[in-house]
Amino acid sequence: MVIGKVAPDQARAVIEKYFGPWQSTGAKPVTDLPPVPRNKASATAVPDRSRVQDEITLGQTFELKRQDDDYYALQLGLQVLSGGFYASRLYQDLREKSGLVYSINAQLQSGKNRSVFAVSYACDPPNVAKARVLVERNLRVMQTKPVTTIELEQAKILLLRGIPLSESSIQGIAGGLLDRSTRGLPLDEPISAAKRYAAFTAADVQAAFAKWLKLEDLAAVVLGPEPNK
Repeated sequence: MVIGKVAPDQARAVIEKYFGPWQSTGAKPVTDLPPVPRNKASATAVPDRSRVQDEITLGQTFELKRQDDDYYALQLGLQVLSGGFYASRLYQDLREKSGLVYSINAQLQSGKNRSVFAVSYACDPPNVAKARVLVERNLRVMQTKPVTTIELEQAKILLLRGIPLSESSIQGIAGGLLDRSTRGLPLDEPISAAKRYAAFTAADVQAAFAKWLKLEDLAAVVLGPEPNK
């Protein structure tokens, strides 16, 4: 990938000079993670006596692909949950109102064959279970009630604003193009993503959360000074 004030012929000559002799042999290796079945509920405690607080991750693996429309609908919902920092639902509920956590984040990582949804937060050991109850309550509300008009518009603004910001540097542009090429996405995917975000309704977001998240099957990993009780 070449970006800068350089003619295509110049770039090609330099690249061929240094990399032209390279040859590949054998079959192309499979580097994409294969599809996997949904995980079942589990709890894992990882002792770490150097920590004062517990670091908790509640996660779930499912079959959603990066190319699917629901990926974008879930991203809108994640902005409502934690994308707006203090203005988001998880921050308001678990930090501002209850004071159980210092920070909390919800994210979705998607590839060609699978996705991992996770909510991560840190809190004092006695508050682990209390915080989880509030996290699951917020996720259940996302599944059963549409987000408000204000929340939906704010989520769209945050995501749409992030698209040009992600390509505000040469490194960002090159990195984005390389990432999309390895994921099998069209190189103009940010443009199509913007159109998708703009068209989604609150009902679309609710339907995506109801379809993909199974709260009874969340896997919990607790890293901290003592096992979760």
